Amino acid sequence: MSDQDDQLLVKLVKEGNKKAFDKLVIKYQQRIIQLVTRYVRDTSEAQDVAQEAFIKAYKALPNFRGESAFYTWLYRIAVNTAKNYLVSRARRSSNNEVDVSDAENYEGAFRLKENDTPEHLLLSEEIRNTIQQAINGLPDELKRAIRHRELDGMSYEEIAEEMGCPVGTVRSRIFRAREAVDKILEPLLN
Repeated sequence: MSDQDDQLLVKLVKEGNKKAFDKLVIKYQQRIIQLVTRYVRDTSEAQDVAQEAFIKAYKALPNFRGESAFYTWLYRIAVNTAKNYLVSRARRSSNNEVDVSDAENYEGAFRLKENDTPEHLLLSEEIRNTIQQAINGLPDELKRAIRHRELDGMSYEEIAEEMGCPVGTVRSRIFRAREAVDKILEPLLN
């Protein structure tokens, strides 16, 4: 299947043919799972995130303008979905406080023992500081967009309204900001 085949399938999906989207899923499923696995190490969670990316793509397909290849568009959705998953997981884990006396009986105790090493804590702190420095070094419009999205939890539409620009511009700014942060983080994560 080529890009032209993809465009035909996208056209069919936009006309209401759900089976055409199934063909796109079958074609790209393994590639998207492999991509997501770069961010989300747990295989079953990576599959869930990949599925969520396909669901988001299906819902957003009416807005797909075909200015890029379908896979390029799907790739961006998958990467952003994986990053959003990691951010939400980090928020959840920081909110899960366990009383010291209950720690032995806590069903996630093995994760506490595993992750609470001095090396892990140091790396987590270093990653947090690196992310903060990377965001602080971004141009103002990228910095504002990524902070509104990741720290304030604002929707793309809310950010567009607040920043006085189109939603597509907000998406582009957030994508560019995430790419810049990823580049700086890459040496730490490898």
